[in-house]
Amino acid sequence: MSRARPATGPLRAPLLITGAAFLFAAMGLCVKLASAQYGAGEIVMYRSAVGVVLMALLLRAGGTPLATRVPLLHLRRSAAGIGGMCLWFYALGALPLATAMTLNYTSSVWVAVFIVGAAWGGGQRQDARLVLAVLAGFAGVALILKPTLDARQLLYGLAGLVSGLLSARAYLHVRSLGQAGEPEERIVFYFAAAGVAAGALLMFVGGGPHPHTVRGVLLLLATGVLASAAQLMMTRAYAIGQAMTNAVLQYLGIVFSFGFGVWLFDDPVTVSALAGMALIVASGIGATALARRGNTRIPPPTET
Repeated sequence: MSRARPATGPLRAPLLITGAAFLFAAMGLCVKLASAQYGAGEIVMYRSAVGVVLMALLLRAGGTPLATRVPLLHLRRSAAGIGGMCLWFYALGALPLATAMTLNYTSSVWVAVFIVGAAWGGGQRQDARLVLAVLAGFAGVALILKPTLDARQLLYGLAGLVSGLLSARAYLHVRSLGQAGEPEERIVFYFAAAGVAAGALLMFVGGGPHPHTVRGVLLLLATGVLASAAQLMMTRAYAIGQAMTNAVLQYLGIVFSFGFGVWLFDDPVTVSALAGMALIVASGIGATALARRGNTRIPPPTET
């Protein structure tokens, strides 16, 4: 039996997704540092392996079984999430970092597209202000990152765009899993298990493992712990909160990453970056206020 989840107010999900955005940004910092020693496939594999161990311990401590009533939905969530991650790494190999980051953050726009399409298809009204908040947040991302793309990079750009689309589907599958009563520890466990398999495949295709150092092991452990905690918070937020509000607030990850870059790598602070951060924060506050007042009713995606 799955543990019962307490009822939550409308403000808890925004706090969870904001915390998850911060932890994902911190994880990205660890990935950046670890990339000097390890390949992308290794980092994915080790990060996911830490997640498998942590989630297995949490499931055991809570007396929650691994058996699930919705295995196909877990498979869809893992396939979409891992596929999006792999395509994003592929895009990162050839695109400027800012461009790849911007394309990956189109996931929030895709979430809005899927949800508005579902609402219209079901004859339900959709609050246009929340859709505008999503688009305003993405405009803020573009102002901070200033993406560029030339004709020779179109294939990689398409991969980055599809990675955002698949990430959006993964988020909506997470929401469906939460509404089906699946504990977030079990959701994250199966996703991490899929990540171990995909990361191992990428690692061996890329030439095999690299030797470890104390610093490298600590970075890999930090990456896994931060990713696991962020996944738990994000999973819970999508299970109990408004999907498009969460999508808007995920843009805060760019703000946190920008802060880390200025603090640790002396990245320049520009007027456009400050304007972009202000736009992201404003769109997040607006979306949260709409959800808190109950002005937006977002239908869950249809799942079998």
